Amino acid sequence: MSDKPSVLFVCVHNAGRSQMAAAYLAHLGGGAVEVRSAGSEPADEVNPAAVAAMAEEGIDIAAETPKVLTVEAVEASDVVVTMGCGDTCPYFPGKRYEDWVLDDPAGQGVEAVRPIRDEIRGRVEALLHELGIEPATGGS
Repeated sequence: MSDKPSVLFVCVHNAGRSQMAAAYLAHLGGGAVEVRSAGSEPADEVNPAAVAAMAEEGIDIAAETPKVLTVEAVEASDVVVTMGCGDTCPYFPGKRYEDWVLDDPAGQGVEAVRPIRDEIRGRVEALLHELGIEPATGGS
């Protein structure tokens, strides 16, 4: 049993928003958080525009694969962040749930994905602060 907080990011296809959020949390959390992501209807691959947008940040998500949302993943997480998956996410009392309203990057080019990526980064940094973890900045 880990004493690290665990966060699950959920969106429909687990190909864009949830993948970017999970990558940021893993990167900025510096190993202090268990990170999961899943989708209610996973896509075949991660959105190439999301891969390109994250590569611009020095974060490689090209090898990630969309995963199906399971009850076990929700049960094992302290915080569940949904991103447009509606009522498909199982609810368990005692879990912290957040719904992040973000544009869907599906079918968008990297230019349209950048602002979504940047908003996700800001929300991940705020979540780390709320969890009592100082985000890694790579600089100061």
